[in-house]
Amino acid sequence: MNILAPFIPAIPLAGAAVLLLTGPRWRDRSAGWLASAAVAVAFGLAVTVFGTLVSRPVTLRLSHVSLFEWIGVGSFRVDIAFRVDPLSTVMALTVTGVGAMIHLYAVDYMRGDPRYARFFAYMNLFVFFMLVLVLADNYLLLYVGWEGVGLCSYLLIGFWFERKTAADAAKKAFVTTRIGDSALLIGLIFMWSRFGSLDFDRVLPHAHALANGTATVMAMLLFAGAVGKSAQLPLHVWLPDAMEGPTPVSALIHAATMVTAGVYLVVRSHQIFEASGVALTIVAVVGLVTAIYAGLSAIGQDDIKRMLAYSTISQLGFMFFGAGMGAYSAAIFLLVAHAFFKAVLFLGAGSVMHALPDEETDMTRMGGLRRAMPLTAVTWVVGWLAMAGIPPLSGFFAKDQVVAAASQAGRIGLWYAALFGALLTALYETRGTFLTFFGEPRHRGHPHDPPSLMRTALVSLAVGAALAGVLGLSATSGLLPKFLTPVVGPTKEAVAGPSELVLSIISVAVALVGILTAWLVYLSGRIDWMALRVRFASAKRTFQRGFYVNDFYSGAIVGPAKLAAAFVAYVVDRRVVDGTLTGIGRLVSSSAGAARRAQTGLVRTYAVGILLGATAVLGYLVVRS
Repeated sequence: MNILAPFIPAIPLAGAAVLLLTGPRWRDRSAGWLASAAVAVAFGLAVTVFGTLVSRPVTLRLSHVSLFEWIGVGSFRVDIAFRVDPLSTVMALTVTGVGAMIHLYAVDYMRGDPRYARFFAYMNLFVFFMLVLVLADNYLLLYVGWEGVGLCSYLLIGFWFERKTAADAAKKAFVTTRIGDSALLIGLIFMWSRFGSLDFDRVLPHAHALANGTATVMAMLLFAGAVGKSAQLPLHVWLPDAMEGPTPVSALIHAATMVTAGVYLVVRSHQIFEASGVALTIVAVVGLVTAIYAGLSAIGQDDIKRMLAYSTISQLGFMFFGAGMGAYSAAIFLLVAHAFFKAVLFLGAGSVMHALPDEETDMTRMGGLRRAMPLTAVTWVVGWLAMAGIPPLSGFFAKDQVVAAASQAGRIGLWYAALFGALLTALYETRGTFLTFFGEPRHRGHPHDPPSLMRTALVSLAVGAALAGVLGLSATSGLLPKFLTPVVGPTKEAVAGPSELVLSIISVAVALVGILTAWLVYLSGRIDWMALRVRFASAKRTFQRGFYVNDFYSGAIVGPAKLAAAFVAYVVDRRVVDGTLTGIGRLVSSSAGAARRAQTGLVRTYAVGILLGATAVLGYLVVRS
């Protein structure tokens, strides 16, 4: 049944091709239904492949489906080949399952848009490239999917390109992620120079033979690509601005697909990172610093989608932290759980915007929406509590395992920092929940729950966010850790720290402290939170501006780059290059004019010229003699 693997990405590609070629012919919501059906069929195929894989013995849970030789130049040979193993199957299920619900939601959300069919063509194309990325059997095919999702993110973020902010956000995302992508490409070239191949089975099993320095360079080049694609410090600045795209795009890109590609790359390549003495520590530190930084930034956001954007950056940081701790199955578990609860939060935000006049996004102008939008509020609350880490929802089990990994590895300092990051998660997400759905109404208009298809997607994703925790009830004996063992190895036994139960209790207590703090400030009525904003305006502004990182880039990089470009354009190009060419042209023209004046057409003038020439020659001969 693994022969079905190539059809998993092929079906969304076919949907995209049909919609791109025949888009104007589709009427009403039929284009949305076709695109949704394509992803749903891909999900069905992924489920079938998963069932086949589970039925096999653990040692046989790996197969390859090679279609044809793609590149054959000398010793450099690469096939179009797909890999079916536990990790690629889990990723394919997540991408297609959550992606199908987001497509279904968009059927009603995007209704009436003049480029309706094109939107769904781009969405299907995005899913295709993401599936190529996670199912690829070699790094070059993975890179094709990697660049493909970058291209589609540009098309989708800037889908409403008539708005300058959307067009600018699309360009910013494309350029920023290209920085990491360039490093990744260099890493692949370096990899081929060392192994003579880019196939996973010819690279990863032999990574342990690399010298520490070589492995570190290779791992850091791969990680640089992951940092750009997964919006980690310092290449995170594109993601908050990407909120200019339609809300289903935000859910698709920031929940289950593009931004998780970096986590997948690190986990897939963990043998290379382990061969280095410091690479995994760098991954863990970058992830943890990003999680805390983005958590603080999220607290200062009033725009509901930007708050969720910074929360995505933070949660991705936790995933990298888990991978850096060697808790690969926990990182993937958090990736899966995050796909559900972040998708339901983004789509819930879209429902709120859909119901309010002018698609309001400012949470300070909302409040009390749970009365007018009860279903949206309930599904949001499920996503909120799951993300905060409250049992028995999925986020509790997933994040608890990631945070606990530091304690169990004996790295207490990192554990305390991770707990602080978890506290921030509960705080900013609870703040957003209370400002939006609780308290006194501050909104305009008459909001209401969304249409049926949007409600179906919200409920389905909320159920997933609630129940996905059963995949990993235990870091050592859960279903997902056991299933991933053939790829990432067994979960490491604890070498220090409290028991798993005690760590879970501490994690829940930290989450409750964050929730209670937000309740005290925003809902209890004991504190005037508007006055608090004024009193701590400087801190609020710092958090809201993301600690001015974007401003620093604008001043230190973008500004000088624009000045340099202007100097090249208006001085070097216009005056030096154009001036030189213009001067040469004028010299030739003036020389030709002088020569033309000598050509009078009068015989006597030519005779005089001959006479003078002959006289000069005779005079020269006389003088010489």
